[in-house]
Order: sequence, then structure tokens, then C-alpha cells
Amino acid sequence: QVQLVESGGGLVQAGGSLRLSCAASGVIFSINAMGWYRQAPGRQRELVATVSSDATTNYADSVKGRFTISRDNAKNTVVLQMNSLKPDDTAVYYCNLNRRIGIDINYWGKGTSVTVSS
Repeated sequence: QVQLVESGGGLVQAGGSLRLSCAASGVIFSINAMGWYRQAPGRQRELVATVSSDATTNYADSVKGRFTISRDNAKNTVVLQMNSLKPDDTAVYYCNLNRRIGIDINYWGKGTSVTVSS
């Protein structure tokens, strides 16, 4: 069973920074990618950033140049550094782990709240 534990959310003023961390534990192999998604009130969950096993990164257009995702394959952790935060970044952020074993299996953390005040 894979478990994902997030940390680092909180309240910050616009223009500030936060660092989200996610640690994966359990039976972990065939990891394709890890990443972060977010869901704001009344909106669908959306991709924020992902990093694959070969270190290829993918960012939502809205966060490019402001957020940086990094991954430690040996420790099965993923970090999202968020700079120049905007009120529109306010959401619950979820850690994701994608395994590819013939089919894609996704695991999710419980989420950590990020609130950016104007």
C-alpha cells in the first residue's frame, strides 16, 4: 500500500513563498512520475507540476516561472517550491504518485491547504 504525506501548506501574503513536501512510503516500484495538483473551491482539480523518473518536468502555464518541482528518487520525495504567490494560487494542494505497470495507477495524498492573501 502506497501512502503519501504532504507538508508545508499555510497562509502567506501575495508575493510570498511556500515550500510543499511530499514523502511516499510503502511498496513502491515502477514509479512513472510524482507531482502536485490543486483544487480551489468550486473548481475541478488541476495539474500544477509533475516530474518523471527521468527528471522531465511539466508545469501548468499559470505557474511557469514561479514554481519549481524537484524529486529525490532515492527518498521517494517530491518538493514544490512556490514563489511569487498570487491569491489565485489559493487551493488545496494534493501530492500524486503515478505508477505505470501496464496500466497507470494513481495514488493521492490527503492534501495541504495553501491560502494566499491579497
